[in-house]
Amino acid sequence: MYAITIPEPGGPEALVWDEVPAPEPAPGEVLVDVAASAVNRADLLQRQGFYDPPPGISPYPGLECAGRVAALGEGVTDWSVGDEVCALLGGGGYAQQVAVPAGQLLPVPEGLETVQAAALPEVVCTVWSNVFQAAALRRGETLLVHGGASGIGTMAVQLATAFGARVAVTAGTPEGLEKCRELGAEVLVDYREQDFVEEVREATSGRGADVVLDIMGAKYLGPNVRALATGGRLVVIGMQGGRKAELDLGALLTKRASVAATSLRGRPPEEKAAIVAAVREHVWPLLAAGEVSPIIDRRFPMSEAAEAHRALDRGGHFGKLLLTT
Repeated sequence: MYAITIPEPGGPEALVWDEVPAPEPAPGEVLVDVAASAVNRADLLQRQGFYDPPPGISPYPGLECAGRVAALGEGVTDWSVGDEVCALLGGGGYAQQVAVPAGQLLPVPEGLETVQAAALPEVVCTVWSNVFQAAALRRGETLLVHGGASGIGTMAVQLATAFGARVAVTAGTPEGLEKCRELGAEVLVDYREQDFVEEVREATSGRGADVVLDIMGAKYLGPNVRALATGGRLVVIGMQGGRKAELDLGALLTKRASVAATSLRGRPPEEKAAIVAAVREHVWPLLAAGEVSPIIDRRFPMSEAAEAHRALDRGGHFGKLLLTT
């Protein structure tokens, strides 16, 4: 089979479409013929040599995919050859085939093309595990989403709205903000021109956000804490703005607030399977009903993954970038 390899870390040109040995499903795994994968920030870090896959995981980038079941490993009974599926991966999605623990598979939602489903597993599992499990967002609360135009941002806006929360977003262009409004966001903040702390507090009559989903890390740590309501929960899932910052514990104590930092890729299979099961129970019905949809900006041939990485680096997209085999 062919896969995107990284012979040496570097820029987008480090991605090489090359012939490699085909995987075989171990006990408890399913072999998937990949129709599409999606591009995530973690893939860019892996390409640069900063984010290696967990031990025992495929060395090729790609944290999600969609396709068709090609073979079953020993002990797998819940899936059949030919099933159309999408999958949460620890790596290996940028390939024609990938072996996946059976617990990390999801059926392609009713009404979606298989390729479209490649835009779902990583973002839906990330949003569900952070916003709804870790931060316990409730109906009537306010969620602040940084990077509202991203794949994770567009899904967070839709899911929070579907479950009855009020959503505020930050984005860098009027066009991106308007599209976030169309997805359900009510408070729109141009981070280049506006102070999101002031805008969120004004929109909530001084109360602040109950939950903040942050991709920036250090750069936004202080402002995020200031933007929190009493009892607020900040969940950090990215470090685009750096790794280290000073945290005012007094502000947290005064607000009885909390800060959590999480990642999905390195979790053990049983934790991922539990998240996938919850997503199937709570989110898949919304997808089938058309209340929530994957937002896809562009598709690239998988052999042109380098160009897709350049596009993600440049920004300006809305939603996900896909790679198709």
